[in-house]
Amino acid sequence: MKNMFGYLAGLTLIATSAPVSAKPLERATIQQLTQLGLGDDAVIAKIQADKVDFDLSTDDMIALKSQGISSAVIAAMISNRYVAKVEPSLDSPDPMIPHPAGLYAFQADGAAARMQRMEPTVTNQAKTGGILGYAFTGGIASMSIKAAIQNETSRVPVAAKPRFYFFASESNGNDGTAWASGTNTVVNSPAELTLIQLARKDGRREARVGSMNIGGAKTGVMDKDRIVFSHTAVRPGVFEITVDAPLKPGEYGFIYSLAGGGAGGAMTARIFDFTVR
Repeated sequence: MKNMFGYLAGLTLIATSAPVSAKPLERATIQQLTQLGLGDDAVIAKIQADKVDFDLSTDDMIALKSQGISSAVIAAMISNRYVAKVEPSLDSPDPMIPHPAGLYAFQADGAAARMQRMEPTVTNQAKTGGILGYAFTGGIASMSIKAAIQNETSRVPVAAKPRFYFFASESNGNDGTAWASGTNTVVNSPAELTLIQLARKDGRREARVGSMNIGGAKTGVMDKDRIVFSHTAVRPGVFEITVDAPLKPGEYGFIYSLAGGGAGGAMTARIFDFTVR
């Protein structure tokens, strides 16, 4: 009769706790249920039904055993390693929270700070500049090759001293190809990006990505066009990016994936564009 009373009391305890079932099962509750005489099967069933990670150490196991908890219940507590799934965020300002792989601009709006994900803009034109000088001088003067993207301004506004965050695929525990370009290359860190200023033209923005003269051809962003920036690892696969000097108002972009020379290279460029206002 005593065991039956304990069993009924245990059922009452479980039933009355139903409205607050969202609260994780605690070790003290395990001890209480055991002392009520519910039996291992009922206690283990409750452990398996609740989403909780007891994370028991050796000392914890010894303490539980000394409190009268059976080996079977302790084993169930150890095996119930529930880890809550954290959904990636597109705008959380905390870089420790998972984000889909990509580049983000940190928008510091006081209490409403957030991250804005930047989508790479693919070049839609390859242009040449200085072709007359190149022709008139027999190739002594350089002819520049430019990559052009549409629209005169970006939809990502930032401050003069902007902050960005780079999330590689490994930051979410996978080796996916979220950073893969059309040339099947994968960007693993900000060291593979180049920061440049874009020139506004009629309905577009342009970046010089190559030059040619009688001495030969160069592919990629010219050294004098590069803007210095720094990056620091926050955690595996996540980097904070800051510019070394304040940027003047204008159009800018992180460029990557230049494959091939000349116009062919210009047409493969991908640019994470932003504007300093």
